[in-house]
Amino acid sequence: MTEPTVYLNDRFVPASQAHVNIYDLGIVLGATLTEMTRTFKHRPFRLEDHVARLYRSCKFASIVLPLSPEEMIARTQELIVTNCASLRQNEDLGIVHFVTPGENRIYAGSAAGSARLTPTVCIHSFPLPFSAWRDMFITGAHVVTPAIRHVPPQCVDPRMKNRSRLHWWLADQQVHSVDPKAVTLLLDLDGNITECGGSNFVVIKGNVILSPPARHILQGVSLLTVRDLASSIGMEFRETQMTPYDVITADEAWLTTTPYCIAPVVKINNIPIGTGKPGPWFEKMINAWSGKVGMDIRQQISESER
Repeated sequence: MTEPTVYLNDRFVPASQAHVNIYDLGIVLGATLTEMTRTFKHRPFRLEDHVARLYRSCKFASIVLPLSPEEMIARTQELIVTNCASLRQNEDLGIVHFVTPGENRIYAGSAAGSARLTPTVCIHSFPLPFSAWRDMFITGAHVVTPAIRHVPPQCVDPRMKNRSRLHWWLADQQVHSVDPKAVTLLLDLDGNITECGGSNFVVIKGNVILSPPARHILQGVSLLTVRDLASSIGMEFRETQMTPYDVITADEAWLTTTPYCIAPVVKINNIPIGTGKPGPWFEKMINAWSGKVGMDIRQQISESER
């Protein structure tokens, strides 16, 4: 396979030559803003929405990017064309954008806050490993709520997508000691449902999709896609606070995320949700999403060799 191309700091380079300096504040402080987009049939899905959110995150973090949003999209499109050339027809890419404040050789963290910095900007991609998610589409996912709690929005606004994720790492260690295949679902300080490490979480009651309030979660582009598709299959979309009780007593639950779009959740903390199997509303939603992108999402996952 041809070596992937990476866009790093105003130039395209082979992946083996793409390196971030040890003095970069993305490493020193964990100060990294990010987005992930995917392709369908080698074409990006809602790229403009992801890039727009990246620029909102950077503005909130006082990082001025050297590219305009239009230039960022153009560079991304160029990288997609280059890296999709080595893919099979039924394969697709995950595209990652990340931005840091840049390098600070004083290496003093916040004590060097007056230094003038040049942001680090990177776009890279990887073939989506669909086989990693195959089982979730057959038997459904298991979510577990660890003792670690979600960072309150009063501390870090969740609308700013970032990689300051030590709390997620710690939470995953707790969850995987219970079930190595489980997905981590964090509660807030009051015991309300928030989100998962790489996905949003919703429950279904009747024909209503219930999502935690936008104030407490990163509203993923995939969650917004579910919201947009809901009326086309006879569903409503609402935001409300929920506890594990509401999940256990729901008819269905789903994960929504960029790489595999949507997956059924059949257990929380080893307790079945609904029938304990993927439900009929999930079938309707995955079919609606497949229609929107012009391909069978579940078939791509089930038949993938990667």
